[in-house]
Amino acid sequence: MAEKKVVLVTGGTGLVGRAIETIVQKEEKRPDEEWYFASSKDADLSDRAATEALFDKVKPTHVIHLAALVGGLFRNLKYNLDFYRINTLINDNVLNVSYQRGVKKVVSCLSTCIFPDKTTYPIDETMVHNGPPHTSNFGYSYSKRMIDVQNRAYHQQHGCHFTSVVPTNVFGPYDNFNLEDGHVLPGLIHKAYAAQKENKPFVIWGTGSPRRQFIYSLDLARLMIWVLREYQEIDPIILSVGEEDEVSIKEAAEAVLEAMDFKGEVVYDTSKSDGQFKKTASNAKLRKYRPDFKFTDYKKAIKETCEWFLQNYETARK
Repeated sequence: MAEKKVVLVTGGTGLVGRAIETIVQKEEKRPDEEWYFASSKDADLSDRAATEALFDKVKPTHVIHLAALVGGLFRNLKYNLDFYRINTLINDNVLNVSYQRGVKKVVSCLSTCIFPDKTTYPIDETMVHNGPPHTSNFGYSYSKRMIDVQNRAYHQQHGCHFTSVVPTNVFGPYDNFNLEDGHVLPGLIHKAYAAQKENKPFVIWGTGSPRRQFIYSLDLARLMIWVLREYQEIDPIILSVGEEDEVSIKEAAEAVLEAMDFKGEVVYDTSKSDGQFKKTASNAKLRKYRPDFKFTDYKKAIKETCEWFLQNYETARK
């Protein structure tokens, strides 16, 4: 009989954590795995003692590390220091306690914003440290980069199997739909709802020209479970739809408006920053391992996300 795995998911009640929980329960349940989805209420992971207490309670053999202080473009611009300090504390505590408690494997979640601002496209896993990240969120970006540095150092010095994934823009049920500091797609969904309800124009911040690759949270969950079980490298792996599936913010907004059946006026507020124009990522490494993986149709995924938002509006909008 296979040795039992106890998988601790930090940030387990967020967008990606909820998606992993859904997929584990509905598609990927295994009798030799026990999953524990921890939230910030279970432990403040920026606090060493609290982190140790959580690990001693759960006794994980494996960890998926999702917990982070996150925010949209405008919150990042304002609080770069906070994003750097708090995330660095969280990451150092989780990785060091994992090492000290003998965790067999840790999969941490990075972000495409860690890649250099000035670069060639598509970006791939070898380019993480090739130059400074975009100035808008350098605090968060450098903190996330250091997970990759620590993974390599823990492997070199202690033989630890710590690795990381780099998803592109994630969206789906349980996202942060807050209008002030949510990410682009959930923000567009909430704005469309509000504009429709109040009979006002739908306002898109910026020009709508920046391009992004969006990955549905349930697809990301399927891939992260595969990484935990099968992926053997220490080097990170980009989890993303292909380059050909990149869309502009304008196209994303149009898909949201279609899903929400919005009929009103659309306005672009060009006084707002666009942020980074593009950060096209290559999924060639993923395709080498998983050539047959099928991503959910983009419009279907947006439709399902909009439906979830409407059904859970009172909690989702906060």
